[in-house]
Amino acid sequence: MNVAILDDYQNVALRLADWSGVRRHAEITVFNDHVADTSAVVERLRPFDAVCVMRERTPLSREILQQLPNLKLIASTGPRNASIETQTAADLGIAVTATGYDSTPTIEFTWSLILASMRCIDREAASLRVGGWQRDLGSNLRGKSLGVVGLGNIGREVARIGLAFGMKVIAWSQNLTEAKASATGATLVDKQTLFREADVVTVHLVLSGRTRGLIGAPEFALMKPNARFVNTSRGPIVDEAALIEALQARRIAGAAVDVFDVEPLPPDHPFRKLDNVLATPHIGYVTEDLYRTFYTDAAVNIATWLEANSAVS
Repeated sequence: MNVAILDDYQNVALRLADWSGVRRHAEITVFNDHVADTSAVVERLRPFDAVCVMRERTPLSREILQQLPNLKLIASTGPRNASIETQTAADLGIAVTATGYDSTPTIEFTWSLILASMRCIDREAASLRVGGWQRDLGSNLRGKSLGVVGLGNIGREVARIGLAFGMKVIAWSQNLTEAKASATGATLVDKQTLFREADVVTVHLVLSGRTRGLIGAPEFALMKPNARFVNTSRGPIVDEAALIEALQARRIAGAAVDVFDVEPLPPDHPFRKLDNVLATPHIGYVTEDLYRTFYTDAAVNIATWLEANSAVS
């Protein structure tokens, strides 16, 4: 049997979990780079009976899965993975497993981005490295309005921390009720009011047909010129071109984004160059603690499957 671990960017998968149960039945190959082209993904995965995928980095579409006759197990990390065509996998007899998850890293990282953006920490640190000194004026959080788009597991905690900073929290999503908002300490408003009144807008929605492109030019046009936009959810929830245009025109003060339409972010992407953007490489969930959960559970899932299939064969 052959097992592949994909997109292990930091080369930590084998160190953070016990893979001995897998090694008893299979050879493990670790890939630290990323391939996205369909033919390249197929070529890479063709020899493998099982693959361990990190979140949604490598797409496993119908087109790809149909060209992988050896593949019988996809061990995904996290509770769900929108990049896996699960119905096709089921039709082809490919098992799909999930792992435990903890939203704490993303909650904490959201606030890292909010604080860094409001206080211009990235620009100040970059200036210091090249011999500079103070260059920007930051902003307080206390007394400001935090607009939370989506009050699910992550959004609720982000809102709670905003209250602890002394912020006024307003919230909106398509199904949010006044009772659910008030239980979190937030005030339910409509979408237009949120973007018009918030000093910081932060997005916490699951990507779906309803949320794709949910935030675009009309919303950015409503924002205050000194407001900031934060996205740690999924890139396609936001019309990326509209956000870039708003930032280039200086219609908003800045943005802090950890997720993008295309990942890894292309080398010539405007987010890499705009001085009013704090861009990070989708690391909201990337902590040693959560990776231990991901890889430990994945190793157990793969080992269990291998043992069952070895016994059958």
